[in-house]
Amino acid sequence: MDTTSVPAADRVYTEVKAAILDRSLEGGSLVTEGEIAERVGVSRTPVREGLLRLEAEGLLRLIPKRGALVVPVSPEEVEDVLEARELVEVHCAGVAWDRRAEIVPALQETLAAMARAREAGDAWAFMTADRAFHAAVVGAAGNRVLGQLYEGLRDRQMRMGVAMMRGSSDRMRTAYEEHEELLGAARGEDAAHWRDLTREHVRQAGVRLRSLR
Repeated sequence: MDTTSVPAADRVYTEVKAAILDRSLEGGSLVTEGEIAERVGVSRTPVREGLLRLEAEGLLRLIPKRGALVVPVSPEEVEDVLEARELVEVHCAGVAWDRRAEIVPALQETLAAMARAREAGDAWAFMTADRAFHAAVVGAAGNRVLGQLYEGLRDRQMRMGVAMMRGSSDRMRTAYEEHEELLGAARGEDAAHWRDLTREHVRQAGVRLRSLR
């Protein structure tokens, strides 16, 4: 993609958000508008617009005359995200059940991407593929409001989860095997089993996240 055709404020938003989510900008760090302008390769004028969007999403807090603080992940946020994920994903899994034949190819593709990332030890690529797997199910439910809500939830969980996966082949293996089970259920005929596996998978993700505290 030719980034020169992307509006500067959008580039700031996208690149700084990616740095926050993959934790190259850690929670609690303070960055100035000048540092961001240099990092992204833009003038300072569009930087504030991009940062305001990130502040609205709860990822940054702007501090007058000092810069932007990367909001740390709190234990309360972890619990809120997990609770909301379970509500959204279990509901969407139930609604999407009748369309499962349409989403199985996407689930197969993202599971293959997870396998490649696991083999390479690439936690960010693994989490990105994990997110795409679940987004395919949520998208199949056809509720745009829930889809938008889910995107915000997964932004937050990716920031939490990438630290969990880095350097842990066992955690990647466990998460991969859970997704294999989900794909198997999507190919089956038991709707209740599919929903129950979805619920259990989100809860087990919570157990793994809490273990990092």
